[in-house]
Amino acid sequence: MQTQAIIQHIVTWLHNYATQARVKGFVVGVSGGIDSAVVSTLCAQTGLDVLLLNMPIRQKADQFDRAAAHIAALSAQFPNVRGETVDLTPTFEQFERTVLSGSLKHANQDLAMANTRSRLRMTTLYYYGQINGLLVAGTGNKVEDFGVGFFTKYGDGGVDISPIADLLKTQVYEIAKELAILPSIQAAAPTDGLWDGERTDEQQMGATYPELEWAMAQHSAGASREQFSGREQEVFDIFVKLNRAMQHKIQPIPICTIPKELFS
Repeated sequence: MQTQAIIQHIVTWLHNYATQARVKGFVVGVSGGIDSAVVSTLCAQTGLDVLLLNMPIRQKADQFDRAAAHIAALSAQFPNVRGETVDLTPTFEQFERTVLSGSLKHANQDLAMANTRSRLRMTTLYYYGQINGLLVAGTGNKVEDFGVGFFTKYGDGGVDISPIADLLKTQVYEIAKELAILPSIQAAAPTDGLWDGERTDEQQMGATYPELEWAMAQHSAGASREQFSGREQEVFDIFVKLNRAMQHKIQPIPICTIPKELFS
């Protein structure tokens, strides 16, 4: 993989897109994870205005600290980068108290509240983007966005541009190494940071990113589960299940087309 050439390609693409859109630059939500660290660094290299937001919601200390350290390091390295911490915990907890005080209870309410965190961050990014003339840069990679749908619809999936959506997770790590992303971020276990308890991506999905990348390649090639056994079959089944469940996230919103004769 030609990491340096890919980096330059993405940076040029970001710069050209922003210029054509007549905006000043980008706003990026920094989580302390590898994807947001890579995207924010690529945006910084455009030379355009870059605003990095650390948006804790009852965040684990290590996640918050990694995000803060990355923002500080990038701001020191690039004069076009600035950062801000927006504590969304009080807003989230007020929403939580409001909706959970009602009589309607559901088994999926914990997942719904986790996704609410992501949607609240999306709202915040677009607020800061609009008042500063910036595009919201997404941080999803290829496996998450087009393989297993490991993102929140209208949450972290609500973005203006997706700089790394054509890169597999393992490729993002290669780019991160080339960009000299902080070692603590490169070594951290991937997590979406949407839960009060520690839940890594692997724990939530049941497979590692390299395993899912393998299954994604097999699925794209038209393989069937009968071709595999043991752990490979298990991983393939996990991928297929997640891929089927995520189609509503990537397919266009269904439109009910009215027959023309009904308008006469």
